[in-house]
Amino acid sequence: MATQNSAFTETTEQCKACGKQTPHDVRIEIQTESTKTENTEFSREPYRVTECVECGETENKRMNNA
Repeated sequence: MATQNSAFTETTEQCKACGKQTPHDVRIEIQTESTKTENTEFSREPYRVTECVECGETENKRMNNA
């Protein structure tokens, strides 16, 4: 389950699907990594989510690698 921000920031990035620089919507989401129902509050991590405006390709990148 992810918590989503309604505010988007558009930036130009390389799209793996399109193979070129395209505008992307960028947001930060807090995602729960654990599939267990117990203690999920300890399994929440920030992810940078980018979505290509042209093709819709979405990429999630974990921001903490602790």
